[in-house]
Amino acid sequence: MQELTKSQKGRIAIRSFKTIADSLVLRGYYKPSGRSGRTLEKALRDISPEIYGTMNDSRSIELKGLEYVLDRLPRGIEECSRIILTASEDLDHTEFEKIEPPKRRRTSYRMSENEICFVITRGASEVYDLLTHLTFLNIEANKIFKQLIDREGETTFMWRELDNIVKKEESISGKALDQAIWNLSVILGRTYQETRETYESLEKTRKEKGGNNGLFRIILQLGKRVEKGLNSPDEELIFIFTPAFKDLMGHHQVGRNWAHSIKNHLKEMSLAERPLHIISANMHSIKNTLYAYDYVKKSHKGKTGNDLYQFITDIRPEEDKITVFAEKQGLFEKRDQSGANIDFQIIDTSLLDSLEMHPQISFDKSFIKTEKPVILVIDYAFGDQAFEVMDELLNPVETGETLQNLNVRSISIMGKAGILPGTKGDIMLATSHVIEGTANNYIVDNELVADDFKEAPAVFVGPILTVLGTSLQNRDVLEKFQTTSWKAIGLEMEGGHYQRAINAAIIKGHIKQDVKTRYAYYASDNPLHSGQTLASGSMGQEGVQPTYMITKVILEKILNG
Repeated sequence: MQELTKSQKGRIAIRSFKTIADSLVLRGYYKPSGRSGRTLEKALRDISPEIYGTMNDSRSIELKGLEYVLDRLPRGIEECSRIILTASEDLDHTEFEKIEPPKRRRTSYRMSENEICFVITRGASEVYDLLTHLTFLNIEANKIFKQLIDREGETTFMWRELDNIVKKEESISGKALDQAIWNLSVILGRTYQETRETYESLEKTRKEKGGNNGLFRIILQLGKRVEKGLNSPDEELIFIFTPAFKDLMGHHQVGRNWAHSIKNHLKEMSLAERPLHIISANMHSIKNTLYAYDYVKKSHKGKTGNDLYQFITDIRPEEDKITVFAEKQGLFEKRDQSGANIDFQIIDTSLLDSLEMHPQISFDKSFIKTEKPVILVIDYAFGDQAFEVMDELLNPVETGETLQNLNVRSISIMGKAGILPGTKGDIMLATSHVIEGTANNYIVDNELVADDFKEAPAVFVGPILTVLGTSLQNRDVLEKFQTTSWKAIGLEMEGGHYQRAINAAIIKGHIKQDVKTRYAYYASDNPLHSGQTLASGSMGQEGVQPTYMITKVILEKILNG
């Protein structure tokens, strides 16, 4: 029998993970210690995501992956042995503790000491994301547990010391902290410095955002959770998918409510018939680019600066004040209430005429005055949720007993993505989207070209892979997509799903075939290189220039006709 290549094995593992996860949702529950759970774990081990580093090394705990996961899971997850996934539930007015992680807009509730409930509103991608993170966490928990007992069956000295530190519930410093971190590094199989870096990173998040319980307690509780599960079947880790959750999967109720809210606001503002330009972006770059310069000139007596990117960096601390100013000049900003977790902004550009723009930005005021375009900025969707929300948004507006199509002139998708041939900060322009694990491939008639980004360090143009999840990436599969005739330049989670909805809307006659599409991403990571994955941390200030470069180009395309 012919030997499979590494990339073929990786593709099979990714497909297996998705298939097993889907079947477990239909089944309604599973235990990681059971046959199904072990099969799911094997699939993740076979994928061996770069973001999870040394997950498959039994000798050491993967710390950077642990940091990444804990930033995206609710505080206290390490203590819980019952994980419930449900559909939108009205739990806001209960006494259950509502928790949202620092780096993922994900609602969960702490139901009891050992039970946590996730409210899933963003579709299958959120489920895959959760299951990969939680499977990784369980793998690491089992590795930690093995350090709890020595060969004679006694609790190790290092573990007893860790238990004592956590029981004291007081901050330690100086030599005592050094000793505690040293003891912990022995348990983790990592160097003192590696352990110290993770300790400090989690402490920073814990103190600033309450995002976790600190490294000492997390490691202790992960080990104890495994121990409890081995001693009592009732304490075994179990995942439960409620009937309401299973019924919701594949339906568009949340996305439909979200889209209705936007359309209602457009009608109330008498903007529903105007030329509409949709931009999927963050909630700050469009706003700052249009309003910040005039705000600063009026409030700081002309102290602005000529370099756009330095100017943006300088004004970031004043974004709340800029928002207040912008709302008086035609910006409507709405925090999502539907459960989609996608905020939006509506901008009436006809009111921009009185504003002074940064000298490095050029708009045609006569075109704006004549056409009066409306800009709708929608926050980032998550994975295949992008299809749901764009599909619903492009559906006609209900006006009494009739339906009226929105006058959509352009759809622009901007954001960050992983790059394959380049490095952080580079620009990627999509010529097509290839949805991983399916036969769905979409050509993109991208209005953006490399010459639009002459200030960028490097611009890559080509196919972009739409992946199942940030944690379901296999190095060999990615290299195959890059080096073969696919010639893929990057990977992200939403582009293919947006294009699928756009194509469907054209076929259904909801938008015109000549609607302009623009896809531009800046590289936030390179998953093929250790130290450059998402687990290595965010770009911080490095992300300002590529973000605002893309913003500037898209706005100039819209407002210059």
